[in-house]
Amino acid sequence: MKIAFPTMEDNGLNSQVYGHFGSAAAFVVVDTEDTGQARQIENADRDHLHGQCQPLAALGGESVQAVVVGGIGGGALRKLNHAGITVYRAVEGSVAENLTLIQRNQLPEFTPQHTCGGHRGNGGCAH
Repeated sequence: MKIAFPTMEDNGLNSQVYGHFGSAAAFVVVDTEDTGQARQIENADRDHLHGQCQPLAALGGESVQAVVVGGIGGGALRKLNHAGITVYRAVEGSVAENLTLIQRNQLPEFTPQHTCGGHRGNGGCAH
């Protein structure tokens, strides 16, 4: 399975999982089955307007089966789910720590009730 983890820096498996999908600088993509390798891809949709995230464009055409992130907007969640990509809620920590948790089935799946509604005042973010 290929899993994408939004990050702000390229430290491979030691990168900290970023708190919001759309504004992450990049994604660390881990191939858990074929190669076990981790590599970084740039967020190709980082400079979008709030609510206009194109998550498949952000992933630069990379085919992944899951995303692990601290927070995500409802539109991005729907688009990823519609493409067959499962989105999990990350815990604060590194890609490696969250990878271990997802492999143990210990990360909850994101639901629309836990998505970001904005970032001002009581915007409804779960992260």
